[in-house]
Amino acid sequence: MSTAWQPVRDASGSSRRLTLDDLARRVDGRLEGVSDPEQEIEGVRPLESAAESDLSFVHAGSYLKQAASSRAAAFLIPESLDPTAVAAELGERPRIVVRSSQLAVAQALDEFFVLPRPSPGVHPTAVVGKDCELGEGVAIGPYAVIGDGCHLADGVVVEAHTVVGRDCVVGTDSWLHANCVLYDGSVLGERVRVHSGAIVGGHGFGYASVAGIHHKIPQVGRAVLGDDVEVGCGSAVDRALVDETRIGEGTKIDNQVQVGHNVRTGRGCLLCGQAGIGGTARLGDHVVLAGQVGVVDHAQLGDGVSVAAGSKVLRSVDAGRTLGGAPRVQDIGDWRRASSAVTRLPELLRRVKRLERQLAELSSRSSSESDDRS
Repeated sequence: MSTAWQPVRDASGSSRRLTLDDLARRVDGRLEGVSDPEQEIEGVRPLESAAESDLSFVHAGSYLKQAASSRAAAFLIPESLDPTAVAAELGERPRIVVRSSQLAVAQALDEFFVLPRPSPGVHPTAVVGKDCELGEGVAIGPYAVIGDGCHLADGVVVEAHTVVGRDCVVGTDSWLHANCVLYDGSVLGERVRVHSGAIVGGHGFGYASVAGIHHKIPQVGRAVLGDDVEVGCGSAVDRALVDETRIGEGTKIDNQVQVGHNVRTGRGCLLCGQAGIGGTARLGDHVVLAGQVGVVDHAQLGDGVSVAAGSKVLRSVDAGRTLGGAPRVQDIGDWRRASSAVTRLPELLRRVKRLERQLAELSSRSSSESDDRS
């Protein structure tokens, strides 16, 4: 069972080729500087390694000079770039102008590469428990374990050594990569991806501490992931103390992210690497937590909040704010100005000491002159 993207090949086994005209239609872009729309493209590569038959991409104007020296046959260019600057650097070199170059790159890669789906069926070494329901096209890999009473909908893939606990529900076309774990009672929506080493529904971190002894509080709830959620390698989404930990549809969780018990996120959130969310925190729709952001338990972040890398959110945050800083976040502009000021502190201290010496000298001189007059 392969988990690596493979080149799309035609009936003869050769790698796929597409004309510039075909590619422009498939990424919803318009051709510019193209003398031959039937020119064939064989792949997608970054500027520095692109060959004469490759499509490459430019996400910002700062890359135009590098694009000019690239060997790429054509470029994906966002329409937000200044056309005069683009023409000045690329002249009449072929390009496809698109609304979003990042989305267009994803669409182009989909045309040239595919993640092969394993053949349906249960591997002889896999273990499937009692009273399980397996939909059409389900593929269960070597040494996978499916607990009693599970429901795996159509097209679900369970890779090697993955463990699905009892009474779990996995929605249509979801994909559980090798060596991930769903604890008992976990619920996954449609098209969910859980990557290797990730754990969904593990016990939340809850203890009653009395006289120096930490007594475990049973975590009797469950973890629920909405449609189109992705959980990265080594991340953990804990089950609830009671009720549910719920990850909203379309939310993407990076590698090594900790989501505590009873957390609820809205739709379309981005939780970047090593972010940690304390128990019972609430995130609105489209919240972005950059790498190593910490959110204190019970905090509430409104829709559209963005938090800069390494920041600590110790209180609730109103919708739409962009914040940064540690040990406590503040508006991103204030944080940037404060961070800039910190770098000037040594010089400011030297100036203050110099001014203090000058002030002391002036005071001493004034005192001497006063004594002379008396």
